[in-house]
Amino acid sequence: MRYNVLSYLIGEGFRNFFKNKKSTGASLMIMCATMLIFGLFFLIGENVNYMLKEIESVQGMQVYMIKDATEEQIKTLGEQIKNIDYVAKVEFVSKEDAYNIVKEQYKEYSKVLEPYTVEKNPFKVSYVVTLTDLSQSKEVETQISQLDNVNNIEIRDKTINALVKIANGIRWVSAGILVLLVIISIFIIANTIKLTVHARRKEISIMKYVGATNGFIRWPFIVEGIIIGVISAMISILILGLSYNLILNKIMESSVTSMISITLLPFSEIFTLVVSVYLGLGIGIGCLGSIISMRKYLEV
Repeated sequence: MRYNVLSYLIGEGFRNFFKNKKSTGASLMIMCATMLIFGLFFLIGENVNYMLKEIESVQGMQVYMIKDATEEQIKTLGEQIKNIDYVAKVEFVSKEDAYNIVKEQYKEYSKVLEPYTVEKNPFKVSYVVTLTDLSQSKEVETQISQLDNVNNIEIRDKTINALVKIANGIRWVSAGILVLLVIISIFIIANTIKLTVHARRKEISIMKYVGATNGFIRWPFIVEGIIIGVISAMISILILGLSYNLILNKIMESSVTSMISITLLPFSEIFTLVVSVYLGLGIGIGCLGSIISMRKYLEV
């Protein structure tokens, strides 16, 4: 009995979907358009977050120690920095390492370093500190500056703050667009299903009078809404994936990208996330739109 009821409810949902071809087609087109707009901002946001994470793994601060720091002081400071929140990695740079790095970076000015040797050089011992969250760089800098034997700290505040602001801005814009598109999509599906419900209003009234529950009447229309949402999501994912890969290949092949060493997320890495988000949106919007469209006609 349960199987028969379930098959009836699902069957009715599919029949409603195919019966109203014009309104269903219009709903699919508008839903796909809204999902593609959301997908555009979603992918931009994911790529900004990805680039920010990559920068976090290499971008940090350089903590210089006082001149003639002892081995014990050097070791102690390294341990203290490691214990600070949001510190991902602490890398020690000796005087010799600093000398060799500068010598390698500025080969054309090697004459400037001629008076100095590896054993006798003007560089200080330092630690390169990378963070787990760039937005906390000021807090980490403050804590490190309060430690003993710290001479000075070098940090690119403007670069870090700009990156964090861009990432946060895109998150807020994406969230705002998502809310707007969800409202539009719910309105579209609700009105599409309302046409079907209105055409069957007498049938629904009779079903109510003979004892049919609201759930029994509502489920075929919910199934119809879910079908519209899921098909819209699948079409949007297909278009989004093909377009993204095409644009990604063009970007990665450009000379500008190779010069600034930008890496973007392959669609395969975010495919599961995109499918989950889109199916969740499609099913959720479909259900909500159907429930809203049915309220008036169930009050018999």
